[in-house]
Amino acid sequence: MKVFEKDQKVKVHLKVNGQNYEVETEPRRLLVHVLRELGFTGVHVGCDTSNCGACTVIMDGKSVKSCTILAVEADGSEILTIEGLAKDGKLHPIQEAFWEKHGLQCGYCTPGMIMEAYWLLKENPNPTEEEIREGISGNLCRCTGYQNIVEAVKLASQKLRMEIPKAH
Repeated sequence: MKVFEKDQKVKVHLKVNGQNYEVETEPRRLLVHVLRELGFTGVHVGCDTSNCGACTVIMDGKSVKSCTILAVEADGSEILTIEGLAKDGKLHPIQEAFWEKHGLQCGYCTPGMIMEAYWLLKENPNPTEEEIREGISGNLCRCTGYQNIVEAVKLASQKLRMEIPKAH
């Protein structure tokens, strides 16, 4: 394990939403705070204890709660945030589905919930309702009863499967 001196700054290299960044930060800084300082404010700070999932991002292909990772641990990683899902001004199918099925209320948990759904649907393109509920169980929503969120993930699953080119 690397030991850092008090007040020492370290350089961290991140690739966020396809763009490279080099930041100088204290070794104790959490990834969630570094991402927000880079302007990715869709990564929300909810609890700082990994209970709520509002800070969920995709790091090196895996769903992670960025409040549990030191920025130095993410050095060299590729990160996808909610800001990286939409392309050319068009919402990602998961974002569309959350909009269409009203899978949000206050919206605070929504970015983390969408990122968790993104990872879930990458791992399991056609989940059952039970698998969806299990898949999003690490993300808390204090406003809804989750039903519209589950419906949104179901619709997103359908939308994404329709996008896959069919083999002739």
